[in-house]
Amino acid sequence: MKRRKHLLLWTSLGTLVLLGWAIYEEHFSQEWRLLQDQYRMRLEPAAARSFAVQLRQIVVPALNTTDRCVSCHVGMAAGETPIEGHPVFGSHPPVAHDPSEFGCTVCHGGQGRATRIADAHGTAPFWPQPMLPRGFAYAGCGSCHTHLAVTNLDQLERGRSLVERFDCLRCHELEGRGGTTRPFQATGPPAPDLSAVGARGFSPGWHDQHLERSRDAADGYWKDSITVLDVGQRRDLETFLRSRAGAPGLVESKALFHSQGCRGCHKVNAVGGDDGPDLSLAGQKDPALLDFSGLPGERSLPEWLREHFRAPAKVVAGSQMPYLGLDDEQIEGLTFYMLSLRRTSFPEAYWPPDRVRAQLLGERDFSADGATLYGTFCAACHGPRGQGMRYPGTSAFPAVANPDFLELASDEFLLTAIRRGRPGRRMPAWGETEGGLTETEILTLASYLRRLGGREPEPDGQPARWVRAEAESGGALYAQNCASCHGVEGQGGEGTALRNPVLLESASDTYLTETIWRGRRGTTMPAFSEASTIHRSLTRPEIESIVAFIRSWETRP
Repeated sequence: MKRRKHLLLWTSLGTLVLLGWAIYEEHFSQEWRLLQDQYRMRLEPAAARSFAVQLRQIVVPALNTTDRCVSCHVGMAAGETPIEGHPVFGSHPPVAHDPSEFGCTVCHGGQGRATRIADAHGTAPFWPQPMLPRGFAYAGCGSCHTHLAVTNLDQLERGRSLVERFDCLRCHELEGRGGTTRPFQATGPPAPDLSAVGARGFSPGWHDQHLERSRDAADGYWKDSITVLDVGQRRDLETFLRSRAGAPGLVESKALFHSQGCRGCHKVNAVGGDDGPDLSLAGQKDPALLDFSGLPGERSLPEWLREHFRAPAKVVAGSQMPYLGLDDEQIEGLTFYMLSLRRTSFPEAYWPPDRVRAQLLGERDFSADGATLYGTFCAACHGPRGQGMRYPGTSAFPAVANPDFLELASDEFLLTAIRRGRPGRRMPAWGETEGGLTETEILTLASYLRRLGGREPEPDGQPARWVRAEAESGGALYAQNCASCHGVEGQGGEGTALRNPVLLESASDTYLTETIWRGRRGTTMPAFSEASTIHRSLTRPEIESIVAFIRSWETRP
Protein backbone atom coordinates (compact mmCIF):
# COMPACT_ATOMS: atom_id res chain seq x y z
CA MET A 1 0.00 0.00 0.00
CA LYS A 2 2.83 2.38 0.90
CA ARG A 3 4.55 1.76 -2.43
CA ARG A 4 1.34 2.49 -4.28
CA LYS A 5 0.97 5.78 -2.47
CA HIS A 6 4.53 6.72 -3.38
CA LEU A 7 3.89 5.77 -7.01
CA LEU A 8 0.72 7.87 -7.11
CA LEU A 9 2.48 10.79 -5.44
CA TRP A 10 5.48 10.89 -7.74
CA THR A 11 3.51 10.30 -10.94
CA SER A 12 1.19 13.12 -9.92
CA LEU A 13 4.12 15.41 -9.28
CA GLY A 14 5.65 14.42 -12.60
CA THR A 15 2.37 15.15 -14.35
CA LEU A 16 2.18 18.56 -12.71
CA VAL A 17 5.73 19.33 -13.79
CA LEU A 18 4.92 18.34 -17.36
CA LEU A 19 1.77 20.44 -17.34
CA GLY A 20 3.69 23.37 -15.90
CA TRP A 21 6.36 23.03 -18.56
CA ALA A 22 3.71 22.83 -21.29
CA ILE A 23 2.05 26.00 -19.96
CA TYR A 24 5.40 27.80 -19.81
CA GLU A 25 6.37 26.68 -23.30
CA GLU A 26 3.00 27.65 -24.74
CA HIS A 27 2.79 31.07 -23.13
CA PHE A 28 6.39 32.20 -22.72
CA SER A 29 8.95 30.28 -24.80
CA GLN A 30 7.22 29.83 -28.16
CA GLU A 31 9.48 31.04 -30.96
CA TRP A 32 6.87 33.41 -32.33
CA ARG A 33 6.37 34.94 -28.85
CA LEU A 34 10.10 35.53 -28.41
CA LEU A 35 10.32 37.12 -31.85
CA GLN A 36 7.35 39.38 -31.18
CA ASP A 37 8.96 40.46 -27.91
CA GLN A 38 12.09 41.40 -29.87
CA TYR A 39 9.93 43.25 -32.38
CA ARG A 40 8.12 45.20 -29.63
CA MET A 41 11.45 46.26 -28.11
CA ARG A 42 12.43 47.85 -31.44
CA LEU A 43 9.25 49.92 -31.73
CA GLU A 44 8.76 53.48 -30.58
CA PRO A 45 7.42 53.62 -26.98
CA ALA A 46 3.89 54.60 -28.01
CA ALA A 47 3.69 51.87 -30.64
CA ALA A 48 5.22 49.32 -28.26
CA ARG A 49 2.54 49.96 -25.63
CA SER A 50 -0.25 49.27 -28.09
CA PHE A 51 1.42 46.21 -29.63
CA ALA A 52 -0.14 42.90 -28.51
CA VAL A 53 1.86 39.67 -28.50
CA GLN A 54 -0.53 37.25 -30.19
CA LEU A 55 -0.89 34.87 -33.08
CA ARG A 56 -1.48 36.64 -36.37
CA GLN A 57 -2.69 34.97 -39.54
CA ILE A 58 -3.89 35.57 -43.09
CA VAL A 59 -7.08 33.70 -43.94
CA VAL A 60 -8.24 33.44 -47.56
CA PRO A 61 -11.43 31.35 -47.61
CA ALA A 62 -11.74 31.39 -51.40
CA LEU A 63 -8.31 29.75 -51.68
CA ASN A 64 -8.78 27.54 -48.62
CA THR A 65 -5.56 28.85 -47.08
CA THR A 66 -4.65 29.96 -43.58
CA ASP A 67 -1.09 31.20 -43.05
CA ARG A 68 0.39 32.20 -39.69
CA CYS A 69 3.75 33.25 -41.14
CA VAL A 70 3.10 36.87 -40.09
CA SER A 71 3.23 35.78 -36.44
CA CYS A 72 7.02 35.81 -36.85
CA HIS A 73 7.35 38.10 -39.89
CA VAL A 74 5.40 40.76 -38.03
CA GLY A 75 6.41 43.62 -40.31
CA MET A 76 4.47 41.98 -43.14
CA ALA A 77 1.24 41.73 -41.12
CA ALA A 78 -1.56 44.12 -41.99
CA GLY A 79 -1.52 47.24 -39.84
CA GLU A 80 1.96 46.62 -38.36
CA THR A 81 5.03 48.83 -38.79
CA PRO A 82 7.85 47.10 -40.70
CA ILE A 83 11.44 47.52 -39.48
CA GLU A 84 13.25 48.05 -42.76
CA GLY A 85 16.49 46.16 -43.22
CA HIS A 86 15.67 43.53 -40.61
CA PRO A 87 15.71 39.97 -42.01
CA VAL A 88 12.51 38.97 -40.17
CA PHE A 89 10.66 42.17 -39.32
CA GLY A 90 11.03 44.00 -42.62
CA SER A 91 8.26 44.63 -45.16
CA HIS A 92 7.55 42.27 -48.01
CA PRO A 93 9.56 43.03 -51.18
CA PRO A 94 7.41 44.85 -53.75
CA VAL A 95 5.33 42.49 -55.86
CA ALA A 96 2.46 43.05 -58.27
CA HIS A 97 -0.18 41.74 -55.85
CA ASP A 98 -0.93 42.24 -52.16
CA PRO A 99 0.41 39.25 -50.15
CA SER A 100 -2.38 39.73 -47.62
CA GLU A 101 -4.89 38.79 -50.34
CA PHE A 102 -3.21 35.49 -51.22
CA GLY A 103 -1.29 34.47 -48.12
CA CYS A 104 2.27 33.21 -48.00
CA THR A 105 2.45 29.48 -48.68
CA VAL A 106 0.84 29.76 -52.11
CA CYS A 107 4.09 31.36 -53.31
CA HIS A 108 6.71 30.28 -50.80
CA GLY A 109 5.55 26.79 -49.82
CA GLY A 110 5.84 25.54 -46.27
CA GLN A 111 3.19 24.71 -43.66
CA GLY A 112 0.94 27.73 -43.13
CA ARG A 113 -0.82 26.71 -39.96
CA ALA A 114 2.35 25.75 -38.09
CA THR A 115 3.72 28.00 -35.34
CA ARG A 116 7.20 26.50 -34.93
CA ILE A 117 9.88 27.64 -37.36
CA ALA A 118 10.98 24.17 -38.54
CA ASP A 119 7.39 23.07 -39.08
CA ALA A 120 6.36 26.33 -40.74
CA HIS A 121 9.30 26.23 -43.15
CA GLY A 122 8.43 22.64 -44.00
CA THR A 123 11.80 21.21 -42.96
CA ALA A 124 10.06 18.86 -40.52
CA PRO A 125 10.35 15.21 -41.62
CA PHE A 126 7.89 14.06 -44.29
CA TRP A 127 6.24 17.43 -44.93
CA PRO A 128 5.67 17.22 -48.73
CA GLN A 129 5.78 20.96 -49.53
CA PRO A 130 8.88 22.54 -47.95
CA MET A 131 9.42 26.25 -48.24
CA LEU A 132 11.46 27.44 -51.22
CA PRO A 133 15.01 28.48 -50.26
CA ARG A 134 15.71 32.21 -50.14
CA GLY A 135 17.70 32.22 -53.39
CA PHE A 136 14.83 30.58 -55.26
CA ALA A 137 11.95 32.56 -53.72
CA TYR A 138 10.74 33.86 -57.09
CA ALA A 139 10.31 30.29 -58.32
CA GLY A 140 7.06 30.41 -56.37
CA CYS A 141 5.60 32.66 -59.08
CA GLY A 142 5.26 29.50 -61.17
CA SER A 143 2.49 28.35 -58.81
CA CYS A 144 0.12 30.68 -60.65
CA HIS A 145 1.96 32.22 -63.58
CA THR A 146 3.07 30.81 -66.93
CA HIS A 147 5.41 33.29 -68.59
CA LEU A 148 4.60 33.15 -72.31
CA ALA A 149 6.75 33.34 -75.45
CA VAL A 150 10.02 33.24 -73.49
CA THR A 151 12.98 33.37 -75.83
CA ASN A 152 16.40 31.71 -75.62
CA LEU A 153 19.12 32.96 -73.29
CA ASP A 154 21.36 34.42 -76.01
CA GLN A 155 18.67 36.76 -77.25
CA LEU A 156 17.74 37.74 -73.71
CA GLU A 157 21.37 38.59 -72.93
CA ARG A 158 21.66 40.64 -76.13
CA GLY A 159 18.71 42.72 -74.99
CA ARG A 160 20.17 43.17 -71.51
CA SER A 161 23.49 44.31 -72.99
CA LEU A 162 21.64 46.94 -75.06
CA VAL A 163 20.10 48.36 -71.87
CA GLU A 164 23.63 48.83 -70.54
CA ARG A 165 25.16 49.95 -73.83
CA PHE A 166 22.59 52.70 -74.52
CA ASP A 167 22.46 53.77 -70.86
CA CYS A 168 18.72 53.23 -70.35
CA LEU A 169 19.43 53.13 -66.60
CA ARG A 170 20.32 56.82 -66.59
CA CYS A 171 16.59 57.52 -66.35
CA HIS A 172 14.91 54.15 -65.77
CA GLU A 173 15.24 51.81 -62.80
CA LEU A 174 15.51 48.07 -63.42
CA GLU A 175 15.45 45.53 -60.58
CA GLY A 176 17.04 47.91 -58.10
CA ARG A 177 19.55 49.50 -60.48
CA GLY A 178 19.49 52.82 -62.30
CA GLY A 179 17.86 56.20 -61.85
CA THR A 180 20.50 57.23 -59.31
CA THR A 181 22.79 60.23 -59.00
CA ARG A 182 26.17 59.81 -60.70
CA PRO A 183 29.41 61.68 -60.08
CA PHE A 184 29.84 64.67 -62.40
CA GLN A 185 26.64 63.78 -64.25
CA ALA A 186 23.07 64.74 -63.52
CA THR A 187 20.51 61.99 -63.19
CA GLY A 188 17.93 61.72 -65.93
CA PRO A 189 14.30 62.84 -65.54
CA PRO A 190 11.85 60.62 -63.64
CA ALA A 191 10.99 57.63 -65.80
CA PRO A 192 8.94 54.42 -65.35
CA ASP A 193 10.50 51.53 -63.46
CA LEU A 194 11.12 48.77 -66.01
CA SER A 195 11.26 45.90 -63.49
CA ALA A 196 7.73 44.73 -64.35
CA VAL A 197 7.22 46.42 -67.72
CA GLY A 198 6.60 43.03 -69.35
CA ALA A 199 3.55 42.52 -67.15
CA ARG A 200 2.25 46.08 -67.58
CA GLY A 201 3.02 46.39 -71.27
CA PHE A 202 4.56 49.33 -73.14
CA SER A 203 3.72 51.47 -76.12
CA PRO A 204 4.67 49.95 -79.51
CA GLY A 205 5.77 53.42 -80.57
CA TRP A 206 8.13 54.01 -77.65
CA HIS A 207 11.21 54.25 -79.89
CA ASP A 208 9.72 56.89 -82.20
CA GLN A 209 8.39 58.80 -79.18
CA HIS A 210 11.87 58.89 -77.63
CA LEU A 211 13.41 60.10 -80.90
CA GLU A 212 10.77 62.80 -81.25
CA ARG A 213 11.44 64.08 -77.71
CA SER A 214 15.15 64.07 -78.50
CA ARG A 215 14.71 66.09 -81.69
CA ASP A 216 12.52 68.66 -79.94
CA ALA A 217 14.83 69.09 -76.93
CA ALA A 218 17.27 72.01 -76.97
CA ASP A 219 19.74 70.33 -74.64
CA GLY A 220 19.85 68.14 -71.54
CA TYR A 221 18.97 64.52 -70.99
CA TRP A 222 16.71 64.01 -73.98
CA LYS A 223 19.24 65.56 -76.35
CA ASP A 224 22.30 63.54 -75.38
CA SER A 225 20.86 60.24 -74.10
CA ILE A 226 18.67 58.95 -76.95
CA THR A 227 20.16 56.78 -79.70
CA VAL A 228 18.63 55.54 -82.96
CA LEU A 229 18.29 51.75 -82.84
CA ASP A 230 18.32 49.52 -85.91
CA VAL A 231 15.61 46.90 -86.43
CA GLY A 232 17.60 44.07 -84.83
CA GLN A 233 18.56 46.10 -81.78
CA ARG A 234 15.01 47.25 -81.28
CA ARG A 235 13.73 43.66 -81.56
CA ASP A 236 16.26 42.38 -79.00
CA LEU A 237 15.56 45.23 -76.60
CA GLU A 238 11.79 44.76 -76.82
CA THR A 239 12.18 41.01 -76.29
CA PHE A 240 14.14 41.73 -73.13
CA LEU A 241 11.60 44.30 -71.90
CA ARG A 242 8.72 41.86 -72.43
CA SER A 243 10.58 39.37 -70.22
CA ARG A 244 10.61 41.79 -67.24
CA ALA A 245 7.61 40.56 -65.29
CA GLY A 246 8.66 41.43 -61.74
CA ALA A 247 10.30 38.08 -60.92
CA PRO A 248 14.08 38.60 -61.10
CA GLY A 249 15.97 35.59 -62.37
CA LEU A 250 12.92 33.47 -63.16
CA VAL A 251 12.59 34.34 -66.85
CA GLU A 252 16.37 34.01 -67.29
CA SER A 253 16.20 30.49 -65.86
CA LYS A 254 13.39 29.62 -68.25
CA ALA A 255 15.34 31.11 -71.17
CA LEU A 256 18.28 28.91 -70.16
CA PHE A 257 15.96 25.89 -70.27
CA HIS A 258 14.91 27.02 -73.75
CA SER A 259 18.56 26.99 -74.82
CA GLN A 260 19.53 23.50 -73.63
CA GLY A 261 17.21 21.33 -75.77
CA CYS A 262 15.52 19.79 -72.72
CA ARG A 263 12.12 19.58 -74.40
CA GLY A 264 13.59 17.17 -76.92
CA CYS A 265 13.12 14.50 -74.25
CA HIS A 266 10.80 16.04 -71.63
CA LYS A 267 7.30 17.45 -71.73
CA VAL A 268 6.46 20.68 -69.94
CA ASN A 269 2.81 21.75 -69.94
CA ALA A 270 1.98 18.97 -72.46
CA VAL A 271 4.60 20.06 -75.04
CA GLY A 272 7.84 18.14 -75.65
CA GLY A 273 9.27 14.66 -76.11
CA ASP A 274 8.50 11.38 -74.38
CA ASP A 275 11.97 9.94 -73.72
CA GLY A 276 12.20 11.44 -70.24
CA PRO A 277 9.69 12.05 -67.45
CA ASP A 278 7.14 14.85 -67.66
CA LEU A 279 8.56 17.91 -65.87
CA SER A 280 5.36 19.95 -65.64
CA LEU A 281 5.24 19.60 -61.84
CA ALA A 282 8.92 18.97 -61.15
CA GLY A 283 8.96 21.73 -58.52
CA GLN A 284 6.38 19.88 -56.44
CA LYS A 285 8.31 16.65 -55.97
CA ASP A 286 7.95 15.31 -52.44
CA PRO A 287 11.49 15.14 -50.95
CA ALA A 288 10.45 12.15 -48.82
CA LEU A 289 9.90 10.13 -52.01
CA LEU A 290 13.30 10.93 -53.55
CA ASP A 291 16.34 8.66 -53.34
CA PHE A 292 19.18 10.52 -51.62
CA SER A 293 21.43 7.48 -51.23
CA GLY A 294 23.91 8.74 -53.81
CA LEU A 295 23.96 12.32 -52.54
CA PRO A 296 26.11 13.84 -49.82
CA GLY A 297 24.87 16.69 -47.68
CA GLU A 298 21.41 18.22 -47.47
CA ARG A 299 18.39 16.03 -48.25
CA SER A 300 16.27 18.62 -50.06
CA LEU A 301 14.64 18.94 -53.46
CA PRO A 302 16.94 21.78 -54.65
CA GLU A 303 20.02 19.74 -53.73
CA TRP A 304 18.60 16.65 -55.45
CA LEU A 305 17.95 18.68 -58.61
CA ARG A 306 21.44 20.19 -58.56
CA GLU A 307 23.12 16.81 -58.28
CA HIS A 308 20.85 15.33 -60.92
CA PHE A 309 21.88 18.01 -63.41
CA ARG A 310 25.51 17.50 -62.41
CA ALA A 311 25.54 13.69 -62.80
CA PRO A 312 22.15 12.15 -63.67
CA ALA A 313 23.12 8.46 -63.43
CA LYS A 314 24.65 9.01 -60.00
CA VAL A 315 21.32 10.24 -58.63
CA VAL A 316 18.92 8.04 -60.63
CA ALA A 317 20.29 4.56 -61.29
CA GLY A 318 19.97 3.62 -64.95
CA SER A 319 19.06 7.16 -66.03
CA GLN A 320 19.08 7.65 -69.80
CA MET A 321 19.82 11.35 -69.38
CA PRO A 322 23.40 11.97 -70.55
CA TYR A 323 26.10 13.82 -68.66
CA LEU A 324 25.63 17.35 -70.02
CA GLY A 325 28.81 18.99 -68.69
CA LEU A 326 26.91 21.95 -67.22
CA ASP A 327 28.77 24.56 -65.20
CA ASP A 328 27.63 25.67 -61.72
CA GLU A 329 25.81 28.76 -63.01
CA GLN A 330 23.82 26.71 -65.52
CA ILE A 331 23.00 24.09 -62.87
CA GLU A 332 21.75 26.81 -60.53
CA GLY A 333 19.64 28.37 -63.28
CA LEU A 334 18.04 25.08 -64.34
CA THR A 335 17.35 24.21 -60.69
CA PHE A 336 15.63 27.58 -60.34
CA TYR A 337 13.39 26.81 -63.32
CA MET A 338 12.60 23.27 -62.16
CA LEU A 339 11.45 24.62 -58.78
CA SER A 340 9.11 27.02 -60.60
CA LEU A 341 7.32 24.12 -62.30
CA ARG A 342 4.48 23.85 -59.81
CA ARG A 343 0.77 24.49 -60.01
CA THR A 344 -1.94 25.53 -57.58
CA SER A 345 -5.55 24.37 -57.82
CA PHE A 346 -7.04 27.83 -57.34
CA PRO A 347 -10.45 28.73 -58.76
CA GLU A 348 -10.16 30.05 -62.30
CA ALA A 349 -11.37 33.46 -61.14
CA TYR A 350 -7.96 33.85 -59.45
CA TRP A 351 -5.90 32.78 -62.47
CA PRO A 352 -3.62 35.49 -63.90
CA PRO A 353 -4.02 36.26 -67.64
CA ASP A 354 -0.86 34.40 -68.69
CA ARG A 355 -2.09 31.16 -67.06
CA VAL A 356 -5.48 31.54 -68.77
CA ARG A 357 -3.81 32.07 -72.14
CA ALA A 358 -1.52 29.07 -71.64
CA GLN A 359 -3.93 26.53 -70.17
CA LEU A 360 -7.24 27.51 -71.75
CA LEU A 361 -6.18 29.11 -75.04
CA GLY A 362 -3.14 26.91 -75.74
CA GLU A 363 -0.57 29.71 -76.14
CA ARG A 364 3.06 28.57 -76.11
CA ASP A 365 5.37 29.42 -73.24
CA PHE A 366 8.34 29.50 -75.65
CA SER A 367 8.99 31.99 -78.42
CA ALA A 368 8.19 30.93 -81.98
CA ASP A 369 11.44 32.23 -83.55
CA GLY A 370 13.77 29.66 -85.11
CA ALA A 371 16.63 30.09 -82.65
CA THR A 372 14.37 29.48 -79.64
CA LEU A 373 12.59 26.53 -81.27
CA TYR A 374 15.95 24.94 -82.07
CA GLY A 375 17.32 25.65 -78.59
CA THR A 376 14.20 24.28 -76.92
CA PHE A 377 13.76 21.07 -78.89
CA CYS A 378 17.00 20.23 -80.71
CA ALA A 379 20.13 21.66 -79.05
CA ALA A 380 20.69 18.85 -76.52
CA CYS A 381 21.14 16.21 -79.25
CA HIS A 382 22.35 18.20 -82.24
CA GLY A 383 24.46 20.79 -80.43
CA PRO A 384 23.83 24.50 -79.81
CA ARG A 385 25.27 25.35 -83.26
CA GLY A 386 24.03 22.23 -85.04
CA GLN A 387 27.52 20.73 -84.86
CA GLY A 388 26.31 17.39 -83.53
CA MET A 389 26.89 16.00 -80.06
CA ARG A 390 28.47 13.01 -78.39
CA TYR A 391 27.89 12.12 -74.75
CA PRO A 392 29.77 9.49 -72.73
CA GLY A 393 28.32 6.07 -73.44
CA THR A 394 26.26 7.17 -76.47
CA SER A 395 26.80 7.22 -80.21
CA ALA A 396 27.16 10.55 -81.98
CA PHE A 397 24.09 12.61 -82.82
CA PRO A 398 23.98 14.04 -86.39
CA ALA A 399 25.41 17.45 -87.23
CA VAL A 400 22.28 19.00 -88.73
CA ALA A 401 23.98 22.31 -89.61
CA ASN A 402 26.88 20.63 -91.40
CA PRO A 403 27.31 22.45 -94.74
CA ASP A 404 27.87 19.19 -96.66
CA PHE A 405 24.59 17.85 -95.30
CA LEU A 406 22.59 21.03 -96.01
CA GLU A 407 23.89 21.26 -99.58
CA LEU A 408 22.46 17.82 -100.34
CA ALA A 409 19.34 17.82 -98.16
CA SER A 410 16.31 19.29 -99.90
CA ASP A 411 13.85 21.43 -97.98
CA GLU A 412 11.34 18.58 -98.15
CA PHE A 413 13.92 16.19 -96.71
CA LEU A 414 14.45 18.50 -93.72
CA LEU A 415 10.73 19.00 -93.20
CA THR A 416 10.03 15.27 -93.39
CA ALA A 417 12.82 14.52 -90.89
CA ILE A 418 11.31 16.98 -88.41
CA ARG A 419 7.69 15.98 -89.02
CA ARG A 420 8.14 12.19 -88.99
CA GLY A 421 11.35 11.77 -87.02
CA ARG A 422 13.31 8.52 -87.17
CA PRO A 423 11.21 5.55 -85.97
CA GLY A 424 13.12 3.39 -83.50
CA ARG A 425 15.61 6.14 -82.77
CA ARG A 426 15.58 9.03 -80.28
CA MET A 427 14.45 11.53 -82.92
CA PRO A 428 10.70 12.12 -82.29
CA ALA A 429 8.12 12.72 -84.99
CA TRP A 430 7.50 16.34 -84.04
CA GLY A 431 4.68 16.77 -86.54
CA GLU A 432 2.84 13.63 -85.44
CA THR A 433 3.61 13.36 -81.72
CA GLU A 434 1.10 14.59 -79.18
CA GLY A 435 2.65 17.69 -77.70
CA GLY A 436 4.83 18.23 -80.77
CA LEU A 437 5.29 21.18 -83.12
CA THR A 438 2.79 22.97 -85.34
CA GLU A 439 3.34 23.08 -89.07
CA THR A 440 4.32 26.76 -88.84
CA GLU A 441 6.90 25.95 -86.15
CA ILE A 442 8.32 23.11 -88.27
CA LEU A 443 8.72 25.43 -91.27
CA THR A 444 10.40 28.04 -89.05
CA LEU A 445 12.75 25.43 -87.61
CA ALA A 446 13.79 24.12 -91.04
CA SER A 447 14.44 27.66 -92.25
CA TYR A 448 16.56 28.33 -89.16
CA LEU A 449 18.71 25.26 -89.90
CA ARG A 450 19.52 26.78 -93.28
CA ARG A 451 20.60 30.03 -91.64
CA LEU A 452 22.56 28.17 -88.98
CA GLY A 453 24.57 26.21 -91.53
CA GLY A 454 24.64 28.94 -94.17
CA ARG A 455 23.84 26.58 -97.05
CA GLU A 456 20.99 26.18 -99.53
CA PRO A 457 20.33 22.88 -101.34
CA GLU A 458 22.12 22.30 -104.65
CA PRO A 459 19.89 21.98 -107.72
CA ASP A 460 19.19 18.33 -108.53
CA GLY A 461 17.74 17.61 -111.96
CA GLN A 462 17.67 13.86 -111.37
CA PRO A 463 14.54 11.93 -110.37
CA ALA A 464 14.44 10.79 -106.75
CA ARG A 465 15.27 7.18 -107.72
CA TRP A 466 17.70 6.90 -110.61
CA VAL A 467 20.34 4.36 -109.47
CA ARG A 468 20.34 1.16 -111.56
CA ALA A 469 23.13 -0.94 -110.07
CA GLU A 470 23.73 -4.46 -108.76
CA ALA A 471 22.73 -4.69 -105.10
CA GLU A 472 24.63 -7.95 -104.50
CA SER A 473 28.05 -6.48 -105.27
CA GLY A 474 27.03 -3.38 -103.31
CA GLY A 475 26.42 -5.58 -100.26
CA ALA A 476 30.03 -6.77 -100.27
CA LEU A 477 31.29 -3.19 -100.59
CA TYR A 478 28.95 -2.07 -97.80
CA ALA A 479 30.31 -4.77 -95.49
CA GLN A 480 33.89 -3.70 -96.21
CA ASN A 481 33.44 0.07 -95.98
CA CYS A 482 30.22 0.99 -94.15
CA ALA A 483 29.11 -1.72 -91.72
CA SER A 484 31.61 -0.81 -88.99
CA CYS A 485 29.86 2.54 -88.45
CA HIS A 486 26.34 2.06 -89.79
CA GLY A 487 25.83 -1.53 -88.59
CA VAL A 488 25.82 -4.80 -90.51
CA GLU A 489 22.06 -4.51 -91.02
CA GLY A 490 22.04 -0.72 -91.18
CA GLN A 491 20.88 -0.49 -87.58
CA GLY A 492 23.26 2.37 -86.84
CA GLY A 493 26.07 2.78 -84.36
CA GLU A 494 28.78 5.36 -84.74
CA GLY A 495 27.00 6.39 -87.94
CA THR A 496 23.39 7.02 -88.87
CA ALA A 497 20.87 4.16 -88.91
CA LEU A 498 20.44 3.73 -92.65
CA ARG A 499 17.80 1.00 -92.41
CA ASN A 500 15.21 3.51 -91.32
CA PRO A 501 11.93 3.68 -93.25
CA VAL A 502 11.53 7.47 -93.09
CA LEU A 503 15.14 8.09 -94.12
CA LEU A 504 14.95 5.67 -97.06
CA GLU A 505 11.62 7.08 -98.19
CA SER A 506 12.69 10.72 -98.10
CA ALA A 507 16.36 10.49 -99.20
CA SER A 508 16.97 10.74 -102.94
CA ASP A 509 19.59 8.64 -104.72
CA THR A 510 21.58 11.82 -105.34
CA TYR A 511 21.57 12.54 -101.60
CA LEU A 512 22.90 9.04 -100.82
CA THR A 513 25.51 8.81 -103.59
CA GLU A 514 26.87 12.32 -103.03
CA THR A 515 27.05 11.80 -99.27
CA ILE A 516 29.25 8.73 -99.81
CA TRP A 517 31.32 10.50 -102.47
CA ARG A 518 31.87 13.77 -100.51
CA GLY A 519 31.63 12.63 -96.89
CA ARG A 520 30.83 15.06 -94.08
CA ARG A 521 33.52 17.48 -93.00
CA GLY A 522 34.02 17.66 -89.26
CA THR A 523 32.42 14.26 -88.66
CA THR A 524 33.61 10.64 -88.81
CA MET A 525 31.99 10.18 -92.24
CA PRO A 526 34.91 10.19 -94.75
CA ALA A 527 34.82 11.16 -98.42
CA PHE A 528 35.17 7.92 -100.42
CA SER A 529 36.12 9.88 -103.53
CA GLU A 530 39.67 9.83 -102.13
CA ALA A 531 41.67 7.06 -100.50
CA SER A 532 42.94 7.36 -96.95
CA THR A 533 45.09 5.28 -94.61
CA ILE A 534 42.03 3.28 -93.51
CA HIS A 535 39.97 2.92 -96.71
CA ARG A 536 40.43 2.85 -100.44
CA SER A 537 38.66 5.19 -102.80
CA LEU A 538 35.44 4.06 -104.45
CA THR A 539 34.37 4.67 -108.02
CA ARG A 540 31.01 6.17 -108.91
CA PRO A 541 29.61 2.79 -110.09
CA GLU A 542 30.74 1.17 -106.82
CA ILE A 543 29.01 3.87 -104.78
CA GLU A 544 25.84 3.40 -106.83
CA SER A 545 25.91 -0.34 -106.09
CA ILE A 546 26.16 0.42 -102.37
CA VAL A 547 23.10 2.68 -102.70
CA ALA A 548 21.28 -0.12 -104.53
CA PHE A 549 22.10 -2.46 -101.62
CA ILE A 550 20.84 0.11 -99.09
CA ARG A 551 17.64 0.48 -101.11
CA SER A 552 17.12 -3.29 -100.95
CA TRP A 553 16.27 -2.90 -97.23
CA GLU A 554 13.04 -1.18 -98.27
CA THR A 555 11.68 -4.45 -99.66
CA ARG A 556 13.21 -6.83 -97.12
CA PRO A 557 11.43 -7.61 -93.81
